Amino acid sequence: MTAMSTLAAFSEVIATYRAGTAGDSDAAKSCCAAVYGIDLIGLFLGDSYHPGGIELTRRLADLVALQPGEQVLDMASGIGTTAILLAAERHTTVIGVDLGAAQIAKATARAAAAGLSDRVRFEIGDAERLAFNDDTFDALISECAFCTFPDKASAAREAARVLHPGGRLGLTDIWVNPDRLDPELTGLTGRIACVADARPIADLQAILENAGLHVEHLERHDDTLTATIELVTARLRALRLLDLPLLRGVNLRRAIDLAHHAADTVTRGDAGYVALVATKPNGPPRDSARSPSSLKSEDQS
Repeated sequence: MTAMSTLAAFSEVIATYRAGTAGDSDAAKSCCAAVYGIDLIGLFLGDSYHPGGIELTRRLADLVALQPGEQVLDMASGIGTTAILLAAERHTTVIGVDLGAAQIAKATARAAAAGLSDRVRFEIGDAERLAFNDDTFDALISECAFCTFPDKASAAREAARVLHPGGRLGLTDIWVNPDRLDPELTGLTGRIACVADARPIADLQAILENAGLHVEHLERHDDTLTATIELVTARLRALRLLDLPLLRGVNLRRAIDLAHHAADTVTRGDAGYVALVATKPNGPPRDSARSPSSLKSEDQS
């Protein structure tokens, strides 16, 4: 990526964010999709774009009790790290949806390179308007994404709708005390960092319960958010010292200061990271022969 393309990508993020703050909710939720589609993000976060990395993904898979052969939806799947891991290690069939075309392309290539194209596929999709039939999936996974959805209630209802009765939702997400959130983290930077629209844990539980899901298990992983902030801060400092040409239009000093604000917020107990599992109540027996071929997205093609 050249310096010009990097700056152009950041300009796109700023444009979509400004549209969102003017009342365009689709532009608002595209903000994170745009920034996480920039290759440069990998320099800061590595292959796993969420606190806890693959170890927390494995923990979430244990909590959800994923079984071989189950149909799984990865909501806001990014570059496919979670979906590929679940297919490879849990022998599930996974569909990942994400708003970012760049992420979908990269995830598809990574699945092919891992030899998993027969059990993992990715497509552009909106968590608030999922293009799948009711009662399709055994489990739904979403990592560090719910906090970015402007209409969280709709996303929760969609998750409940596409799960079959008895299906499980496994979610990891940032939580905050919005009344004590540093003002520096409530604007564009806070949205990119997935903090600005995060909610308290109690609100997150209520949103899921109101969508018809029963929250069965919850555990705090605040230390993983602290570790992620420390990692990002260290890499920002290193990149600032390297003075790379492609980053000369980026205010890394400002980014480091904002990372310190985020770390202070976590340290004083006003933000953290949570993992939870919720289930959809049981209903009539489901069709055990249901498979990805029954998905609405394919029916519409």
